[in-house]
Amino acid sequence: MTDDGELLSADDARILALESSVLTGHTLKLMILAPGEPLDLSALRATVLSRLVDQPRALQRVQGGGAGQPPRWVTAEDFDIAEHVRRRAGAECATTEDLRRVVSALMSEHLDRGRPLWTLDLIGPLADGSEAIAARMHHAMVDGIAGMRFLETILLDPHEGVEPGLAAPASPAPASPAHEPPVPGASVPDPVPSAHISLPAVLAREFGQPGSRSPFDRRISGARDLAFTVAPLAGLKAIGASRPHHATVNDVLLAAVAGGLRTWLGRHGAHLDLRAQVPVSLHHRDEDAAAPGNHDSFINVDLEIAAPDPLDRLDRISARTRTEKQSGDAAMLYELFHALGTIPTVDAIVHRVADSSREFSLAISNVPGPRVPVAVAGRRVERLFSSSEPGAHHALRVAAISHADEIGIGFCTDPAAVPRVDALAEAVGEAYGELHRAALG
Repeated sequence: MTDDGELLSADDARILALESSVLTGHTLKLMILAPGEPLDLSALRATVLSRLVDQPRALQRVQGGGAGQPPRWVTAEDFDIAEHVRRRAGAECATTEDLRRVVSALMSEHLDRGRPLWTLDLIGPLADGSEAIAARMHHAMVDGIAGMRFLETILLDPHEGVEPGLAAPASPAPASPAHEPPVPGASVPDPVPSAHISLPAVLAREFGQPGSRSPFDRRISGARDLAFTVAPLAGLKAIGASRPHHATVNDVLLAAVAGGLRTWLGRHGAHLDLRAQVPVSLHHRDEDAAAPGNHDSFINVDLEIAAPDPLDRLDRISARTRTEKQSGDAAMLYELFHALGTIPTVDAIVHRVADSSREFSLAISNVPGPRVPVAVAGRRVERLFSSSEPGAHHALRVAAISHADEIGIGFCTDPAAVPRVDALAEAVGEAYGELHRAALG
């Protein structure tokens, strides 16, 4: 760190540069609190402010980023907690549909580049006395794992009856979403590829089988529509454990999303070859749990939506992710893309190919959240959801996050490009039920 600030990492600067009039660059975490007395905003601000001391990015803003001015993190000298922890004005909420409307509007609003790139918006109370907190954090500041750690540090506490210190994920470093966590919410990093794994084999697996024309290959505007559903973590694990070759929780999640897409797309969907890009965290167990920034890669997975049998679909998905995991595809792709990043022209061409709608149709992420029930100011968090924005030619984004005994699944679209996302959320919930019945009776 110097008087001139700290340069953004190459990954963080690239993500910042993607922001545009239609892309906000942030993720959103939605926490729905149990019914109770309305939160005391002043007290909540004081609590959050007292916890920011060990979160360097929370008190820094981005400076520069224009032509010839590489972006830097600099201290926000005029930091005002009231600008970051606030009650959403004009957001009267009585129903879950009202809540969807409000968080959809938040997802479409850019964070203020003149301030640190995060906000906590209080929403409600709803008619049943519950309240919600929508946390937005720019992806240049945190990736999915670091964002959850940030919220656990500044906002979340173990719920009454849970021992202090157990609210965080089981491991400070999460694992590849394609890998089964050894304990709920935990994960391990993608392995370093073995010497005998060839780069051509990885490239053929990840980019050598372009899919069909994607129904999500649409231009997008800045409008957003969000929807949510939940699935029990125990049920996802039981389905995976029932298969001849053990399927991970993430495999079952992908199969449920695939089943929902098959139903939602109708007769046309059964003939599509859709692939999902699945982000893979490459954070390591021994790194600082408070470390900000991005360190992730991806794998591409065929969703097998043409397969009519849900268990056959799951087994095919599981076989694919198992191969990619054992071969270290994500780690090798990370090293390759960073090496090519030193050659601007080549880097642009490679990213254009990798980001093609024929290489993947939609992104589906899964982030480990708190292993145990958590609370905000003594109010239990009853539901936790994540939402990440879609992109040009990838107008649907699915983001899952675990919390205690369930996984919350968020869907984000541009409603003009992909209408009826609430129906998709419902279809995915039904597809989970179909998988459960088929696997366990």
